[in-house]
Amino acid sequence: MNNIKKIAVGQLGYGFIQNPPKGKDEYYLRDKQNRSGIKYRSLTALEIEILVRNRNTSDDWNKIQVSNFFNPELVKNCSFFGLNRIGNLENNCLCFSDLVVPEGLYNSTIISCDFGNHVAIHNVNYLSHYIIGNEVIITNVNELVTTNHSKFGNGIIKKGEQESVRIWMELCNENTGRKVLPFNGMTSGDAYLWTRNRHDDLLQAKFIALTDKRFDDKLGYYGKIGDRTVIKNCKIIKDVWIGPDAYLKGANKIKNVTINSDPKAKTQIGEGCELVNGIIGYGCRIFYGIKAVRFILSDYSQLKYGARLINSFLGPNATISCCEVLNSLIFPAHEQHHNNSFLCAALVMGQSNIAAGATLGSNHNSRSADGEVIMGRGFWPGLCVSIKHNSIFSSFTLLNKGDYAYELNIPIPFSLISNDTIKDELVVMPGYWFLYNFYALARNAWKYIDRDKRIDKTPIIEFDYLAPDSVNEMIKSLDILALAVAKAYAEKDKKLTVTTEKALIEVGKKLLATKTKKEIDSLDIFAEGFENSKRKTRLIKVFDAYHSFEKMILVYGMDTLIETLVDSKSKDILAAIHALKPSSKEMDWTNVGGQLMPNKSVQALLSQIKDDTITEWEEVHAYYQKASSKYKQQKAAHALACLEIITGDKLSAIKPATLTVHLDKYLAIKSDITHSILYTRAKDYKNPFRKMVYENEAEMNKVIGSIENNSFILEQNELLDQLKLNITSLKKQLKAK
Repeated sequence: MNNIKKIAVGQLGYGFIQNPPKGKDEYYLRDKQNRSGIKYRSLTALEIEILVRNRNTSDDWNKIQVSNFFNPELVKNCSFFGLNRIGNLENNCLCFSDLVVPEGLYNSTIISCDFGNHVAIHNVNYLSHYIIGNEVIITNVNELVTTNHSKFGNGIIKKGEQESVRIWMELCNENTGRKVLPFNGMTSGDAYLWTRNRHDDLLQAKFIALTDKRFDDKLGYYGKIGDRTVIKNCKIIKDVWIGPDAYLKGANKIKNVTINSDPKAKTQIGEGCELVNGIIGYGCRIFYGIKAVRFILSDYSQLKYGARLINSFLGPNATISCCEVLNSLIFPAHEQHHNNSFLCAALVMGQSNIAAGATLGSNHNSRSADGEVIMGRGFWPGLCVSIKHNSIFSSFTLLNKGDYAYELNIPIPFSLISNDTIKDELVVMPGYWFLYNFYALARNAWKYIDRDKRIDKTPIIEFDYLAPDSVNEMIKSLDILALAVAKAYAEKDKKLTVTTEKALIEVGKKLLATKTKKEIDSLDIFAEGFENSKRKTRLIKVFDAYHSFEKMILVYGMDTLIETLVDSKSKDILAAIHALKPSSKEMDWTNVGGQLMPNKSVQALLSQIKDDTITEWEEVHAYYQKASSKYKQQKAAHALACLEIITGDKLSAIKPATLTVHLDKYLAIKSDITHSILYTRAKDYKNPFRKMVYENEAEMNKVIGSIENNSFILEQNELLDQLKLNITSLKKQLKAK
């Protein structure tokens, strides 16, 4: 049976803090929270008379305090309990969009609340223990309540509570083995570091301590509603902290949630939404029947159209709509828009796009819910893809439509993965994006930068497809491809007697350097360890992929070299190059929530947390900022080291003739890239099956835009023209030597 208790009416609104500290009353935390600066006073006899005449009631009129510019005529049909404080009220209307409501308090039950100046409170059936800012509109709300043990979505416990009531987010794995405590201000980097290193008990304990230290465990904090926030036509809002300039309309239920918002980054929550145990970042949009439980939604992200987000962290500038996401940690710039896509037990490392029908879950392939999948930057599964956990995908992997019945480990980036159902083989095309869709690859990098809505763009989130993580994968892939080629050649030429892996890699590299494309492509090239099955994994287009990787690594290094020389404006470019300091000591990098950091920097951070050099999350975030300030320099050093690796030339001793060769080769590659960007986009304008839905070319250009006016392609052409000028200038300086 339900436990129904009875208390005297005179107790309603009192005892929010049962045993306040010595010398303090039950309002001491409320007074600390209320920073309005309003000077409150007691009601006058005339004001009480007017309030009574306007059909208001109070358990004690002495417990209603008001400002000097309070107008009692603007308070009607309200029931007051406990201590309530009301700011200035004037005979005006507050207008927001099409909503126009008079200032004042009307037809509401109000229990122990503070109101700022010029508020409009209409038809709130139950309003309890809130501090409400200036020019706030609240109309047609069933329940707006704060309890004395509220945590506002943070994973903490209050004094006297049992550990069992603490809220955890079960990220990356359904078995709770990677769970973390959510807190307001948590970044995708925080969540990532916490979900890793689970064997390190000391580190895990420190993460909990950092979170507990961030919050006061006292009972009795009030909910807050920031200035100019508008709440209309909502049902239940319980234990919710709301920032200024937020807009809530038609929500069904919001419970134990922090909603961050400010004038420059307004958060909006719309019709039919149900949000429980979560943190919502600045500038978010949440609309149309979404369900979110135990979640964090980072700044400038969106949930729309019936999406379900449960036990998951969604990074900044991301959108999820019409689908279900469970137990996942998602880095920035994630897109998932389709009702029948499903993502479960995943670490998604950003710039990802999940297509319709993709089922990235169903991971019960053992006797427990213990599977998980790791998806590198730029992960893109095609229509109706189904994968089996556990799986790992390197950066910019594209999965062709199909059911992948076995666990996958794809170490080669920029690959297209397919099933050959006739031969029963897994087919991997390395370097697919460079070979067939450079436009999409390059434009996506540009698009994510353009769509980064953060006002402060630090820490730096890496969106370029050529970055330390992806380039390192390409360097490792050169050995993987060379080894596969050597083994394939050995099967054909029985005279090849090399047996060690290192020697086979050298043979493969020599073959790829000396044999023709036709000769290499004629080999049956297979890889090992890509799939947990007995069937073969076939590598295709290996010759093109290998040389594409070589070219792109060269481009990565030369981009930095040219930029450095142009910025330095040195008259002696050889001396400038010889003075550069490529760093082969920082070749290993980690994607920490979208921010790339050298591994040694990550380990230094973890060590400082463990030895109490860092004792607060703010200090962790300051470490990210410091690392971000070094990123451009560290990335440049990494790029130059990669340039030395791919060319075999030390920059400290490079000769003018050698540098001229590299400049010419680099410019040729950049010209090919620019042409490829145009060519891969132009195919859409020439394909008769794409054109057939339009009456003529003029209509097609009206609908999709003409390729001649494509702003991205025009920008790429301008960049190439500038590069040509820069290289011409550099070569003139070399000749002058």
